[in-house]
Amino acid sequence: MGKIIAIANQKGGVGKTTTAINLSASLAAADMRTLLIDLDPQSNATSGLGIRKGSYQRSTYNVLVHNEPIASVILPTELDALFIAPASRELVGATVELTPDDHRDQRLKTALAPIRNDYDFLLIDCPPSLDLLTVNALIAADSILIPIQCEYFALEGVSELMETIRQIRRMKNPNLEIEGALLTMFDERTNLSNQVMADLKGFFGSQLYETIVPRNVRLGEAPSYGRPIILYDIKSKGAESYIRLAKEVIHGNAKKGTRTRAERPVGNVGA
Repeated sequence: MGKIIAIANQKGGVGKTTTAINLSASLAAADMRTLLIDLDPQSNATSGLGIRKGSYQRSTYNVLVHNEPIASVILPTELDALFIAPASRELVGATVELTPDDHRDQRLKTALAPIRNDYDFLLIDCPPSLDLLTVNALIAADSILIPIQCEYFALEGVSELMETIRQIRRMKNPNLEIEGALLTMFDERTNLSNQVMADLKGFFGSQLYETIVPRNVRLGEAPSYGRPIILYDIKSKGAESYIRLAKEVIHGNAKKGTRTRAERPVGNVGA
């Protein structure tokens, strides 16, 4: 089965959507058939892959609220192996509309079941909150990837997220794992970034990725052109970081015995 990874952190501005876009693209560049599922009403992951808001009629809102097959909303992208299930502003009201449904927190899990064998990786870009949309993602996912900005309050939000993960495990998804924690917006020149890195190593241990995403102007520019960083500037430090992260994810899941569609080398990422 394809691996379902939720990319989540209830704190905004930590590089969550940037990670969703660029990890998905880097996995696809390594010949991993990848689906990015945009659950954020802001739809930034969708526009960041070149899909203009309003250019599509159905979105993940239709999947969650109206039980439409997710295959009917999936769109191709500039990369042959990368596909996206786009989001829309209507997701803002999904929590209220789903209130009468006793199984409202499992809508995404049900929707993904028929298609997960079609992909090596299915990544979910969650909104910056712990609402029903994020809970749907955590119940559907095999694991969670946590982007964490190198700032003073970095661990403050993580403890709340970890408590949510414990609750999800206890009540709905006992097999939910920590895929890894990712340091983002790292500035090696500052004592703060290095201190945060040391603190997170102590907190996550081996679950902290070796890859560190630096502050990078090109990473910030790429979404305005609707392109992942590997297509916008393959030689940038941001592109190099997400290529390394994709290799860590692929190799890490290979060690766990996670099936991929083919035993392919990852050295062709970004080639």
